[in-house]
Amino acid sequence: MVNKEELSAAASVGNIGKQLLDSGKLTANQAEKVLLMQKETNLRFGQAAIQLGFITEADIQSVLAHQFAYPYLIAGQSDIDQRILAAYQPFDPSVEALRSLRSQLLLRWVESGNKSIALASYDAGLTADLLAANLAVVFSQLGEHTLLVDANLRSPHQHALFGQTNRIGLSDVLANRAGLEAIQKVGDLRDLSVLSAGTQAPNPQELLSRDSFSQLVGELANQFDVVIYHTSPLMCAMDAQLIAARTKGVVLIVNRNQTTVKGLAQAREQLESTGAEILGCVLATAEE
Repeated sequence: MVNKEELSAAASVGNIGKQLLDSGKLTANQAEKVLLMQKETNLRFGQAAIQLGFITEADIQSVLAHQFAYPYLIAGQSDIDQRILAAYQPFDPSVEALRSLRSQLLLRWVESGNKSIALASYDAGLTADLLAANLAVVFSQLGEHTLLVDANLRSPHQHALFGQTNRIGLSDVLANRAGLEAIQKVGDLRDLSVLSAGTQAPNPQELLSRDSFSQLVGELANQFDVVIYHTSPLMCAMDAQLIAARTKGVVLIVNRNQTTVKGLAQAREQLESTGAEILGCVLATAEE
């Protein structure tokens, strides 16, 4: 039963305060104290609550994100890997850099009618996995109906990063063992889906060479606003070239302090030989 004090606090505070109350981040007694401090200092409700030590800046950002339908997660409340910073810490400077990359891709590629983007590297490994996952999240946070395809059929990680199964996926679709029901919605993040790599196949290069892969790229582009394909490193195989040839646009990932100039030049040459356009180059820090 709601008491008189709670009714008084809820009626007095603004939208931010009400959401802090509704979410349990503030009690009614605390809200009354914040309102009193507001009158004395002329601070905003959230600022006063922070100064009193009742909430943190993260609490305010969470409420603002809810107000503006900008979904992100609280640590410990999801199976999604916390290294996907865009899902947990969307105001981190590194995520801001990803949003800048997203804007460039939207302006230079997506708005021209292109839906598919490959992410390729010479030797980035897990660094590229995490960048692909984070980029997919920031696209979905914009409200774009986004699909992340784990096309690294040799060493897949996206299903693990998003806390999903890898029972069926891309390899199964290409082998005609499954259909698009293999796509899994990321329940904790609106507008994001993942197509995992699927069953470990002995012939990934042959699977990616099939006409069925070209058809799949077109079909997915018709169903989603943005489709991001994460590929295996070019130093391991030519899988990324096969994917880039279908997507026509590719972002090259360089591993800071690891990728050599020779390796970068080789990767660029291999990708351009497919006729794909290099949409940009990202310098990423290796994951420890």
